Amino acid sequence: MREIIMNPELHKFGTFKEFAEEFGLGEGDLLLTTKPVYDGVIKGALAGGEQCIVQEDFGKGEPTEEMIEKIFAAVDYDSYKRVIAVGGGTIMDIGKLLVLKRPSSVNDLFFGREPIVREKKLIAIPTTCGTGSEVTKTSVAIVSDGQGGTTKLGLLDEDLIADAACLIPEFLENLPHRPFAESLIDALIHAVESYLSPSKATMTSDLFGEGAIRTITKALKAMQDGVDIKHEYADELLTAACYAGLAFLQAGCGIIHGVSYPMSGKYFVTHGAANYVFFEETMKMYNDTDPEGKISSVRRMITDAFVDGPATAEDDAKAFDTLFAAITQLLPPKKMHEYGVTEEDVTLFTESVFQNQMRLVDNAYIKMTPELVRRLYEAVL
Repeated sequence: MREIIMNPELHKFGTFKEFAEEFGLGEGDLLLTTKPVYDGVIKGALAGGEQCIVQEDFGKGEPTEEMIEKIFAAVDYDSYKRVIAVGGGTIMDIGKLLVLKRPSSVNDLFFGREPIVREKKLIAIPTTCGTGSEVTKTSVAIVSDGQGGTTKLGLLDEDLIADAACLIPEFLENLPHRPFAESLIDALIHAVESYLSPSKATMTSDLFGEGAIRTITKALKAMQDGVDIKHEYADELLTAACYAGLAFLQAGCGIIHGVSYPMSGKYFVTHGAANYVFFEETMKMYNDTDPEGKISSVRRMITDAFVDGPATAEDDAKAFDTLFAAITQLLPPKKMHEYGVTEEDVTLFTESVFQNQMRLVDNAYIKMTPELVRRLYEAVL
């Protein structure tokens, strides 16, 4: 199996101003971000000459087909040579599309009716510690399913990998608690799913996945001990999220993402929040089905972080209970019905998973059947 090693280039700066000076931002650059990030950090650091757009002028929440089409219509394709995407997952997803040759429609692009053709440079700067999208080959959007509804699809191609990813801890300083917590949990999910990949895991994905798991669980233990991890661990957590992104760049994600996509597509639940709904129940299902496989290494990483001294068999047995107690302290979980999901949705979502998300189904730690997926949905409804 061929590995993509250290692509994109990785950089780290203390402030956005340092980045802007080092990369020479100016004419020919298109800067894509959100209004709070622009007003809070970016505006005062720009020298001038850049073209800037903010997501809120075109829509809110997860990237949608309509939102992306509006941005395409508003931005002259020939007016920029380089895209600077500064934000969370939505900004990264859209930024990756802005460097491609313009398709006749977003829908055609996501359903594979048009090719992916990279024509411009991309610099990705995350403002949360979760998506890892700054280093991945994936762009995700909610698009029309052709049957009167919507579905969430991922576009995968090496041409979507940024030329450079820049980590700047300054952006975490004013990040509200919920997006901080959801993104951190999402980073842990990325690391765990890629580490447990049954067929795509590589030496590189294992290395970065383990690094992310150990860093994030160490931070969660520190949080339980009273540490303000958003500030005290900002640098480490940004790095861990990047590691998790590098891990799933190699090995991909699994069923947690697969089952979350239909809910996000219909009810516009944010990516991190949707994944969080299924995290604990999926780990229990995995652990109950194949406890002696690679998941035993994940349990060991958890006990290493939370247990002082040598771990016992009892510590190992309750590793996931220990982890999810800490995660609940960081952010209490929600059930699907709290986002509006109904019992009728369960059947539709199960069908959607096996129609549209087989790459994620196939990458689950255990073999997932429609019956198991339905059981997973029912357990968190």
